[in-house]
Parts: sequence; C-alpha cells; structure tokens
Amino acid sequence: MGEEAGAVPTSMASVNGGESRKFALPVDSEHKATAFKVFSFSKPHMRCFHLSWLSFFACFVSTFAAPPLMPIVRDNLDLTALDISNAAIASVTGAIASRLLMGTLCDLIGPRRSCAALCILTAPAIFCAAIIDSPGSFIAVRFIIGLSLASFVSCQFWMSSMFSTRVVGHANGFAAGWGNLGGGATQLLMPLLYELIHRAMGVTPFTAWRIAFFVPAVFQYLMGMMVLTLGQDLPDGNYDDLKKKGEKVDDSFGKVVYHAVTNYRAWILALTYGYCFGVELTVDNVIAQYFYDRFELQLHTAGMVAASFGMANLFSRPLGGAFSDWMAKRYGMRGRLWGLWAVQTAGGVLCVVLGMMNTLAGAIAVMLVFSFLVQAACGLTFGVIPFISRRSLGIVSGMTGSGGNVGSLVTQSIFFNGSTFSTARGITFMGVMIIACALPQHLIYFPQWGGTLSGPSSKPGSSEEDYYLREWSDGEREMGYHHNSLKFAHNSRSERGRSSEKQLHASTTMPVERNC
Repeated sequence: MGEEAGAVPTSMASVNGGESRKFALPVDSEHKATAFKVFSFSKPHMRCFHLSWLSFFACFVSTFAAPPLMPIVRDNLDLTALDISNAAIASVTGAIASRLLMGTLCDLIGPRRSCAALCILTAPAIFCAAIIDSPGSFIAVRFIIGLSLASFVSCQFWMSSMFSTRVVGHANGFAAGWGNLGGGATQLLMPLLYELIHRAMGVTPFTAWRIAFFVPAVFQYLMGMMVLTLGQDLPDGNYDDLKKKGEKVDDSFGKVVYHAVTNYRAWILALTYGYCFGVELTVDNVIAQYFYDRFELQLHTAGMVAASFGMANLFSRPLGGAFSDWMAKRYGMRGRLWGLWAVQTAGGVLCVVLGMMNTLAGAIAVMLVFSFLVQAACGLTFGVIPFISRRSLGIVSGMTGSGGNVGSLVTQSIFFNGSTFSTARGITFMGVMIIACALPQHLIYFPQWGGTLSGPSSKPGSSEEDYYLREWSDGEREMGYHHNSLKFAHNSRSERGRSSEKQLHASTTMPVERNC
C-alpha cells in the first residue's frame, strides 16, 4: 500500500503542534500509518501488528487445542456426546463477557496492557489440562481457556488505533486472519505433538495428550510477556504517558459505554458477526470429529482436513479486509456494506450445500470455498467497525466480538447439541441462519455516506464532523477533548468513494469546527 491523499507526506509528524517525531511509515494527522507493509517490523505500527496477531494466534491455539484430540480425550475422561457439546459451548461462552470487558479496558487503559494481562492470566488453565480427571473439570478448563478469545478485541482495537481509514481494512483483516490461523494450526499441531510424545517418547496415550497441552500454554504466556514489554498503545506512546503529557483524555466510562450501546449500527454488526465468526468458532469445534466419524478417517487425517478450514485464514480474512478497502476506494462506505452482505450471503449458501454432501471429496471442496467466504466476511465486517464510533471504538469492537461468540453459542446449542440433529443437518440449518442474519445489514445507514439502499443525506448536519462530534458535549468540546475525533472525521472523508479523491487532494487542512 502506498502513501494516500491527506496523509502527512513524510515520516515526520508533529505532536500537538509542538514536538516532532519520526515514523518509518507515512502517517495521517492522527499519526496512524497510511501504508501497510506486512513484512515490515518497523516501530510502532508494524511491530504492534505482529504482536497483535501472534498473541491472538496463541490464544486461538490454546482454545481449540482439545477438539483435534477429542477421540483420545473422550475415551480417557469417559465423555458423552452431551459432555463434548457442553465443553465446546463453554469454550466460547466465557468470551462473551470477556470480550465486552476487553473492549472497555482497551478504551480506558489501552490494548497493550489489556491483551498482555489476558494472555498471562488464562495461561495457567491450559497447564491444568494435565491434571483434569472428570467431564466437569474438562468443561471448566475449556471455559477458562476460552476467555482468552477476548484477545481478538484488543487485536482489532490496536490495529484501528495504528492504521488510517484507507488501510484499516487491510490491517484488521491480516491481524485477525493470521490470528485465526491458530484454529487451523492447532488441528495440525496437537495431533503431531501427541504422536511425537506417544510414539517417539513411549508415553501412554492418556498421558501423551496431557503433556501436549504444555506447548500452547508456554507459547501463550510468552506472547503475553512480549506484548507487555515490546508493545505500544498508540503511535505516539502508551496511554499512561500520553495522559501525563495531556495528549490523551482520561475518558468517562459511562459516556464511552453510552455512545456504544446507543448506536444501532453496532448491534446490527454484532448480530451479523455472530454468523460469520460465530460460524467459524462452531466449525472449529465440530469439523474434526465430523470427518472422523462420518467418513471414518484416521485421527491425523481428520485433523488435516479440519485444519484446512482454519488455515484458509492465511489469505481469506486478509482478502476480505483488502476487498473492503478496495470497495471503499471506489464506492465509499456503501461499497463496504454491499461487499459484506454479498460475501456473507454467498457463504451461507455454500454452508447449506456442505451439509448436503455425501462424498468426502465433495465435502472437502465445498468446505474450502465456504471457509474462504465466511472468513472473508469477518474481514469485511471489521472494515466497517472502525467507523461506527470514534470515541467508543473499544466497546463497539467488544460488542461485535461478543456477538460472534453469542452466535456460536446459539448455533452449537440448537444444531450441535449431540441429540436433536445430525451434524450434517445442523450444518445445513446453520447456512440458512447465515443468510437470514445477513439481511439486517441493509438497515445500516450513515448520514454522511449512505447505506446499501440509499445515498448520503443532503440535510444540514450530515457531514463526517457532525457525526463524530455528536459523541462530545459542548462542555467537552470547550475543553478540547474532541480534537482526535475531529481529525478522524477529516480522515474518514475517504469513505465518500471516488468523489472524495479530488476533495481530499484539494483540501488537506483540518475542517473548521462547528457546533453539532
């Protein structure tokens, strides 16, 4: 990605009109990078990118370390089908609350400490897998480990804080997509570790799977320490340091929550995210056992087939984010919304077809296309999220992330509870739900940009500045608390589409502030 119109044209940027500092990448008026160089490790933007996706990757590996070993774990702990279903549900249930909390913490104390604390505090539960001896303890351990999925929220918040509107889809897509790779990687990693420990070291099967859990536990703990020591909250520094310098507002918890929960767009995207990321979580929990039982594959072979679903995140979610940015460049926010609906709906159709497949080759082929579409829809969702609210970005991200877990909880409880439907029939019904839950996206409307069904409003008070400054009271604006929102409003003019290009080239100065 190259330098964009409206960006600070060099790597030098002024902080509050005074101190200047250098950045390796070109930046905009908020010092967010306007270029995304995925193989760079430059500080702070790209270093934080790599820390965010690696920490999320580690948490995903830990959370889904059990499913690829389920046939062995099932025999060791005498798990019933209902126990396995309850454990799968528990693994995503805890993250509903933890993601909401993570969004709040990101808004108030920053993504660095929030992410690090989560990784470090949930790591002991992974070690506890070595000592569990009952279905109840297995369910409890999966619940606690699943709390770490809230690292997704800090991941997306961090990227939205580091990268400009023009490339935020790329950054969010790559960070979340590569983090979600953990769901596929663990399908390969855990069976290989098990086989290595069992056969090469001569350890019994019921002991080998327990020892294997030490690897994801250590990895997650180390990533937490790296985020804490090497990460940085914002391009200009960490929250505490910036607050001491007067460069960041110590915001009100109540007002941050209020502006998130009263924005209907956040609720719609939380619902629809439940049937893209929620579907991904559900499939991660059921797909290995499904292929193992339905097509009588070997454990390692079933793991490899299942891994192909999660491994598609290597390119599917990043391409979803890139597609969102591409649509925005040409058609503005309306393009982002149309792209999201089309991709998610197509994924739902393929999910319906997957549940009807009777051959192994056909099931694998359909699953691969389905996995690409459902994961790309996740990337497209977080191409829109950064624009919902500037002040309450963390909580909006948390609400959306929690929506993914709620969707998975509902789907697994209804369609994969071990008794009501076969797995194949459950997959078909899940596809119908994807299609239905994508429809409310047509209700999303931004006065300054429009929605899928109509263009922007021509009424007074419908500009980007009007939209984002409504989150600040007259008193707060008099204190200057809204300045970053004003900068963001100016930078987000790119969401007007092609017509914005000439406007941005013609005017790279900050707009005159108005009462909103």
